Amino acid sequence: MIKVGILGATAYTSLELIKILLRHTGVEIAYLGIRRDEKPAISEIFPALEGRIDLKCKGIEPEDVPGDVKLIFATLPPTIAMRYIPGIVKLGVRVVDLSADYRFKEKDVYEKWYKAEHVDPDGIKTAVYGLPELFNNEIKNAQIIGNPGCYPTGTILGLAPLLKNGLIYSDDIIVDAKSGISGAGREPTDTTHYCERNENIEAYKVGCHRHTPEINHILSRVAGTDISIFFTPHLTPMSRGILNTTYAKIKDGVSHNDIQNVYDEAYQDKTFARVKTKGKLPRVLDVANSNYCDISFNIVDNRVIIVSCIDNLIKGAAGQAVQNMNIMLGLDETMGLL
Repeated sequence: MIKVGILGATAYTSLELIKILLRHTGVEIAYLGIRRDEKPAISEIFPALEGRIDLKCKGIEPEDVPGDVKLIFATLPPTIAMRYIPGIVKLGVRVVDLSADYRFKEKDVYEKWYKAEHVDPDGIKTAVYGLPELFNNEIKNAQIIGNPGCYPTGTILGLAPLLKNGLIYSDDIIVDAKSGISGAGREPTDTTHYCERNENIEAYKVGCHRHTPEINHILSRVAGTDISIFFTPHLTPMSRGILNTTYAKIKDGVSHNDIQNVYDEAYQDKTFARVKTKGKLPRVLDVANSNYCDISFNIVDNRVIIVSCIDNLIKGAAGQAVQNMNIMLGLDETMGLL
């Protein structure tokens, strides 16, 4: 069994990671690092784990990591993760980072949107963006993986095949995204209070959400030209899940079959990207607690309307991180996820 660990084991995504890793037949959890002064057993932090894993937590410094650990999942917040990951890498341990700290190649873009100096410029140069359906070969040999954000995952998988094959115009792409409240993290805020979320849906960070440059960065790479989308996220009164509705103008002569064929070809051997046909539309209920991204589309006049759907905690975070780990360690990509 390959020994793995989690740096920042108190997050929602950490709980999901632990649940997945406990049923994984190729790895064993050997380290759980937390930022709290007290170091209880993980089952005291997450009572649902009692009797399943009672491993005592440790600190998050490199010296706290056992010598036999081969890979670490970092679930620390953005601007915090990059302070600790370089020390982990120096140990020869590979890292899947679930924050935004290693998703950008351009240091200045990261610093503009996250309002912090990036303290590991060498790391971001070599880190690989961990969207397996697009960058599988690069992921295999990576030392650091920047695990994609939840909104970007569904958005990019919905748009990438059409942009790569030049079927849509790149200058007028609109993304309307709706997310469950767990995407805001575990720390309570005024906007995540029950009375504010129940029976309520609202847009937020219109035109200035931090995932916008991430989406633009990867889609530009796929398309081979600069892409700038119009992205509006919404919070909805559900615990988990993201539904993206994306609008783009199709080029003259592009048919429904052309688009269907491009999707089928792009994802025919990608287990976790499910392309629906015959007008069937993705639903949050159908991907909840799974690592799937469901995708469908319809053409209305001169626009294609793409609907993509994921579980934000699984395919949008923990599940995709394990998918990346499987690729990095030479394991079956689906281990622990089906």
